[in-house]
Formats: sequence, C-alpha cells, structure tokens
Amino acid sequence: MALRRRKRQDHENHERWLISYADFITLLFAFFVVMYGISSVNEGKFKVFSYSLSEAFNGGVQSAGTVAQLTQEDLFLRSVADRRNARQAEAQRKRDEFVKKVTSDLNRVMGALIKSQQVSVSQTSRGIELEINASVLFETGQAEIQTAALGVLAEVAKLLAGDDHSIEVNGHTDDIPIHTAQFPSNWELSSARASSVVRLFIEQGVSSRRLTAVGLADNFPLVPNITPDARAKNRRIAISILAPQAERTGALPAQ
Repeated sequence: MALRRRKRQDHENHERWLISYADFITLLFAFFVVMYGISSVNEGKFKVFSYSLSEAFNGGVQSAGTVAQLTQEDLFLRSVADRRNARQAEAQRKRDEFVKKVTSDLNRVMGALIKSQQVSVSQTSRGIELEINASVLFETGQAEIQTAALGVLAEVAKLLAGDDHSIEVNGHTDDIPIHTAQFPSNWELSSARASSVVRLFIEQGVSSRRLTAVGLADNFPLVPNITPDARAKNRRIAISILAPQAERTGALPAQ
C-alpha cells in the first residue's frame, strides 16, 4: 500500500516589509545629505557680508564681538582694502594740492594775458592746461618765439622747473594750408612751434626728460574754422602740466 506524501505547507514571511523600510530610510538619508550639501554656506564669505552690512548700517562702528567672529583671512583682506583706499585718498589729496598750487601760480604770472583772453588756464582730467594764442608767441607762418613773449614764457618755465611733473606741449594751427620751403604743411609748422617752446623751457632749467613736443596741425580746433576770428582762436600752443600718476604720451585732446 503506497503512502500518500503530505503536502508541504508554505509559511508566509511577515518580515518582508523590513527590506522596503530599510531602502526607504537609505534613500531618505541620501536625500537629506544632498540637501545639506546644496544649502551649505561659505562661512568666511557670510562673515564678510555680515561685517559689511553691519558697518554700513552702524556708520562704520563695529562691536568687539563682530570683529572677533571674523577669520584671519577676512581681517587680512579687510586690511588690504583699507590700505588701498588710504593710498588712493593720499594720491587724490596730492593731486588736488598740485592743481591748486600750479593754477594759482599760472594765473599770477599770466594775469594780464588772461584778462585780454589771449591765454586761458583750465583743469583737465590729466592735470592743468595752459593755452596761449599763437599770435602772442609767433609771427604769421613762423615758429620762432617773438622777443616780447620770451619773458612771459621764461616766467612760466621757472614755475615749472622746480618740480618733476611731466609736461606736454602741443602745437595747433588753423585749416589754411601752408606751403613754404621751411614748412611744407601745417604739420611741420605746428611741430616746430611746439619744439620752440620746449627748447625755451629747457634753457630755463626744465629737465628735458619731462618734456614732450607734439604737432597736431589743424586736427583739433576749438571752434569751427569758418571766420578769421575763429581761425585765430584755433592757432594756439597748449601746454599740459600732468598731475601725479597721469599718463604721459601724447594723449590727444578732446575735440
């Protein structure tokens, strides 16, 4: 008689949920790690930002606790910025003193010509500009300084000989062409006139290393060349005394 095999009974696993729960917890942990990484703040930059805001709203007064929170790197960067600002302020102070002194001296020496509107003294972005009408210095079509003007220019040179600022002398003409054996064009005439002023300055003790002579012909008129008076105004010598840290190289004047 054959024995009937008993059917195997399968037991239901009641702990399978633990696997899903563990997977969920792992994913949740990874999620919060990623979120923390995204939201983390650069502490140093945050402190600098907080310091700047506090300084702005408190009028530059910082509490000891705020300063103590800054890192050494933050304080070093702050110190570098303060030194840079101090250097810029000192450079601006020297520039202002230079402009004030030189302008006052030129107005004193050239007072009579300034009143007759043959000379002007003005401040530019690069320093001080002294403009002298060509009729004061030269005869028509000539580049040799007239005897009557030598004394005035010599006084200007003596004022400038005592410092080390760079000086640019620019010659300007009107738009009427010149054709002579000595000056084939206005380029030669304007250059020769600027060079004459430079030579006089050197003779009066101004270092040649400080001087630049530039001929600009009729390229930068003060006013349109449409009348004889306008052309006479455009014929001029412009002497630029460059302020400290101003670039020296024949930077062209504004039209």
